[in-house]
Amino acid sequence: MKKMLEFRWHGRGGQGAWTASELLARAAIYEGKYIQSFPEFGPERMGAPVTAFTRISTELIRLHCSIYEPDVVAVLDHTLLKTVPVVAGLKEDGIVIVNSADKPEKVKKSLKLEKGQVWTVPATEIALRILGMPIMNTAMLGAAARATSIVALESIEKTVKERFRADVAEKNFAVIKEAFKEAKQE
Repeated sequence: MKKMLEFRWHGRGGQGAWTASELLARAAIYEGKYIQSFPEFGPERMGAPVTAFTRISTELIRLHCSIYEPDVVAVLDHTLLKTVPVVAGLKEDGIVIVNSADKPEKVKKSLKLEKGQVWTVPATEIALRILGMPIMNTAMLGAAARATSIVALESIEKTVKERFRADVAEKNFAVIKEAFKEAKQE
């Protein structure tokens, strides 16, 4: 792992981008890492584009600003690919994770990326199948864990069990494991 990995999460208000960011950060704490997790809010409302950030480091984090050159970009809503510059500032060797049933190659081409990795996961489909609702943030967390190996699934499981009541935690961890398994790389 690099000393620090920076994530930028793109979603819409109500989709849980900040919750995914926070769950990832809390899982990293279980592994003795330093973390930051914070949203960028303005006059957002349900359905409006939102951004959240996660920093995970093996050393103390002294930065206290938004993430302008992320290592990883996670896109919870694929419709944002057409309206928000989600890959702006992405590092050359960066990783993009998109909630999409499309093949990673197709998404990479549509984003006009020449370098880096693109991962796709049918996060909404997984959430509908397991939760019965289109709440895809935990599926995206599972895909992020797979694409980056930043935290172990066991650490995420502890975090989810701590955050949600038992029945909700169990279903969400099932979503995370399924997304971890189904995430595909270009």
